Amino acid sequence: MAFLKTQERTKERFSLLLLDLEEYYFEQHTANHMTSSSKKERKIRGSFKVCSRSIIFDPEDLTEPILKVLLRDCKKIEFVEGENNPFNEPRPPAISITCGQVIYIKESNVIAPHRNERGKKKIMFQLEVWSKTEDVVQTLLQLHRASCLEKLGDQTAMIEANLQSRLARSSFDKNCFQNVAEKPHMECAVEMVMPLVSNPGHVCITDENLYFQPLNGYPEHVIQIKLHRVRRIYKRRHGLRPLGLEVFCTENDFCSDIYLKFYSTADRDEIYYYIATFLENHITEHTAESYMLQWQRGHLSNYQYLLHLNNLADRSCNDLSQYPIFPWVIADYTSRQLDLTNAATFRDLSKPVGALNKERLDRLLARYRGMPEPRFMYGSHYSSPGYVLFYLVRVAPEHMLCLQNGRYDHADRMFNSVGETWKNCLEGATDFKELIPEFYGIDCSFLENKLSLDLGRRQNGSLVEDVVLPPWASDATDFLQKHRTALESQYVSEHLHEWIDLVFGFKQRGSEAVAAHNVFHPLTYEGGIDCDSIEDPDQRIAMLTQILEFGQTPTQLFSSPHPQRITPRFHNITRSSSITSPVSELSPASQSEDSSFEDLTEESRKLAWTNMGNLTLVSSHKIHKEAVTGIAVTRDGAAIFSTSQDSTLKMFSKELKEFQRSMSFSNMALSSCLMLADGKTVACSSWDNNVYFYSIPYGRRQDTLMGHDDAVSEMCWFDDRLYTASWDSTIKVWQCASDGSSSHRRCQFELLAELEHDAGVNTIGLNPAGTLLVSGCKDGTVTIWDTSSYETLQQVHCHTGTIHHTAFSPDSRHVLSVGADSCMKVIDVQTGMVISSVTPEEEQRCFCWDGNSVLCGGQSGDLLLWDLLRNTVTKRIPAHSGAVTAIWMNDLCSTVITGGEDRQIIFWKLQS
Repeated sequence: MAFLKTQERTKERFSLLLLDLEEYYFEQHTANHMTSSSKKERKIRGSFKVCSRSIIFDPEDLTEPILKVLLRDCKKIEFVEGENNPFNEPRPPAISITCGQVIYIKESNVIAPHRNERGKKKIMFQLEVWSKTEDVVQTLLQLHRASCLEKLGDQTAMIEANLQSRLARSSFDKNCFQNVAEKPHMECAVEMVMPLVSNPGHVCITDENLYFQPLNGYPEHVIQIKLHRVRRIYKRRHGLRPLGLEVFCTENDFCSDIYLKFYSTADRDEIYYYIATFLENHITEHTAESYMLQWQRGHLSNYQYLLHLNNLADRSCNDLSQYPIFPWVIADYTSRQLDLTNAATFRDLSKPVGALNKERLDRLLARYRGMPEPRFMYGSHYSSPGYVLFYLVRVAPEHMLCLQNGRYDHADRMFNSVGETWKNCLEGATDFKELIPEFYGIDCSFLENKLSLDLGRRQNGSLVEDVVLPPWASDATDFLQKHRTALESQYVSEHLHEWIDLVFGFKQRGSEAVAAHNVFHPLTYEGGIDCDSIEDPDQRIAMLTQILEFGQTPTQLFSSPHPQRITPRFHNITRSSSITSPVSELSPASQSEDSSFEDLTEESRKLAWTNMGNLTLVSSHKIHKEAVTGIAVTRDGAAIFSTSQDSTLKMFSKELKEFQRSMSFSNMALSSCLMLADGKTVACSSWDNNVYFYSIPYGRRQDTLMGHDDAVSEMCWFDDRLYTASWDSTIKVWQCASDGSSSHRRCQFELLAELEHDAGVNTIGLNPAGTLLVSGCKDGTVTIWDTSSYETLQQVHCHTGTIHHTAFSPDSRHVLSVGADSCMKVIDVQTGMVISSVTPEEEQRCFCWDGNSVLCGGQSGDLLLWDLLRNTVTKRIPAHSGAVTAIWMNDLCSTVITGGEDRQIIFWKLQS
C-alpha cells in the first residue's frame, strides 16, 4: 500500500508526518535531553531535529515520548555556556528553550492523538558534538524570527530562503555512484514528494541511474533507481504548477518508485526527456487513446484501465490532493447475497454521485439556479485528502493525525460502515465522494483495525473497530474479492465509459458538464485560477491551501464521447445467481452448445494472426510493366487477377505458376479490381472514369459502367450492390438486378445514391455485414456512412494528406486508415474518436488487419507487422524492391498476396 512504502525504508519511529503541513526537516544532531527530578539530573539520549517551524526530540528509549516544540510557542532560545565542575572538568554547553507548550507524541510508543501540555516550560538539550551548539542556536533563532512574523507569506518566504541557501551550499555526493565509470548527466535541487509531506535534496542522473540524496539524510542517505528498470514516467502538476515527475518501475501498480518536485519546469523537462530517450529502445510511451484501444478489446481489465487513466490525468498516490479516483459500482449493501446479473445491484454510472438521488439533486439545482456567477452545483468534491484518509485511517493513522493537527476525526464521522458511507453519499447534503483503488485491490488491511488503534467511541457507545461490511461479504477478503468481480462484471464493462466521460472526459466541464449535473467549484478545475497572478503572498498561500485541501478535478483526457467496451455476452446465464467466485473464475460463455464452423474459423484466424510473423515467401512473378494496383482471387484460389498502372488486367494460374491472360480496356491505368459474388466476373476500375466487367468463362470484357466524371479509385461489392469511389469527390451506389444471368449489362445497374465529399475519394471499404461504408479522401478526411440510409455517421479529419487505404476491423468497432502523412489512425466507429495514432518510420500504402495486429506494406517495399495495442513493430519482412501497393489475404489468413511498384506479385504462405 502506498502509505507503507516510505516507512519500509526505515525502522525509525520519527516520521516527516510529525511535522506540520508544508514544513521542512533540515538537520539532526545526537543530543541528550536534560531532565531533573528530586534534585537528580537525568539524561535521555536521542535525536535533536531542527525543522522549519518546530524542534523535535526523538528519544532512543521507545518508552519515552517524542517531544515537539513549535517555534512560535518559544519565548526564549539561549546558548548556555558549560561550567567546570569541582574537579575542573569542562561541562558541555546546552540549548535552553523556554516555551508555552510542549506536544507529546507516541507516548509508550503507541500511535495516538498528540497530547498538548500547556504552561511555561524550560527544557534543556546538550549536543554530543559540543562545537555545533552555538551554530544550532543561531539557526533556531533565525527560524524563530521567521515563525513570529505577522504575515504567513513573509514567514514562508524567509523559510524558503533558508532552504534554498542550504541547497545551494550542498551538492550531490558523487561517491554514492554505484559504478566508478558512471557518467553524470545533470544534477539539481528537488524535493521528494510523499503523501502530505516533501523532503528537499538533490537529484543526480547518470547514464545508468537516477539518484536522490535528501538534504537531511532521511529516510536514507541516498535513493537509487536503475534506469533500465524504469517502465513508465509521467510529468506531474504539483501544487497547480508543472513541476512534478513520477517514475514507475512497474507496469500496472499505482504506487510509484519516486515522485520528485523540481523548482523549475526546465529542470524537470530535461530529466524527463533524458529518461524518455533512454527508454525509447526499452518501452513504448502510452497515450490515453492507446490504453483505450487495449481496454476496448479486452487486453486491459477495467481496474488496469482506470489506473492508467488516473496516472495520465495527474493522479498520484503520493499526492493526496490528486489521489487516484475509482467509482462506486455497487448500490446494494443490504442484501444477504450479491446478484451481479441484476442491473439494480449496480450504481448508475452515467451520473455523478451528487445526481444519484433525485430529491437531493433538485435541492442542489434550486440553489445553483439562484447562485451568482461562477455557479457550481456541489460545494465539496468527489476526491480530497480528507476523503482519502477517511478511507485509510486504519492503515495511515499518522497521516490523519498530520492532516488534523494531531487529532482523529469524531468517532461518528469515521469510516465505520461501507453501507452507511454509501447511504450518506446518496443522502448527505455535502457528501459526494467516490472510492479509491484500494477498494478493488487485494490488501484488506484498510478495512480492519489491525494496529488496535483507539479511534474513539461512537454516540451509541460502540468503539470504532473494523469497518462494518455488507451482509453479502463474509469477511474483508471476501468483500474485496466480490468488489473486484463487480468492477469487471458485464454491467460495469458496458457502462464504465459513461463514468469516464464524467471524470476524465467530455462531460467534465462546459455545457456538457452542466447537462450531466457535474459542475463543481471553479477552483477544483485545472486552470481555474493562476495562483502566481495573486500578488498578496498571504492570499496566494491561502488560495493554494484551499485548492489542495478541497480537491482537484483530474486533467481532462478526452474531449469527445468515450467509446463503449467490446464485451462478450453471458449467453448461458438464464437465472439469478449469487456471485461467490473471484474474477479469474468468472468466464462468459463464448460459444453456444453446438460449436459452429464459424467458431472454428474464428479460432483459426486468431491463431493465424498470432503466427503472422512466420509469413514465408513462396514465389514472386513480374507480370506487369508498371505498379500493381489491385489483386482479386477466385473462390477456389486457382486464378489470381491483378490490375496495374500499365492499364492491363492479368490472370495468373497458381497451379501453372504463370500468367495466362492479359486484357487491356483502355490506355489509362486500372486502379483496382474485385471478384463479384458470382465468382465468374472481375470488375476493374479505371482512371478513365469507367468500371469494366470481365467475364472469366468467356475471357472478354462484358460491359462498361460509365459512372463518374474523374478517375474511379476503388470499388466494393456486397449483396448485389456496387460501391464506386472517384476523384470527382463522390461515391456512387449501384443496384445490380439479380436475374441469375452471368452477364451484367449497363441497364441492369441502377444508381441508388450519390455520396458527396469535399475532396476526391481515394479509398473505400465495407464492414463485414455490409451495413457500414468508410471512405478516405485526398484531404485526409475519413467518413463513415450508414449503407441503409446513406447518412454520415462520423466525419473525422485525421490525416494531413491523401489517405491511401482504410478498412473496418472484423468486429466493425474500429476503422484503420493510413495516409501520405506517414500516420496510421484507429477511429472508434461509435464516437468518431481517434483512439490511436501511430507514426511508423515510413509511409504505409496498404494493409490487412484483425483489429489488434496490422500487416501493412510500406514505401520501402517491406511488410511490417504492427502490434497496435503496444504501438510497436513486431516483425519486418523484406518483400518488394519498391513500395507495396496492393495486398490480399484469404479468409483463414493463411495465404497473402502482395503487389508492388516493382511490378511484381509475391505469394506468401503462413507457416504454422
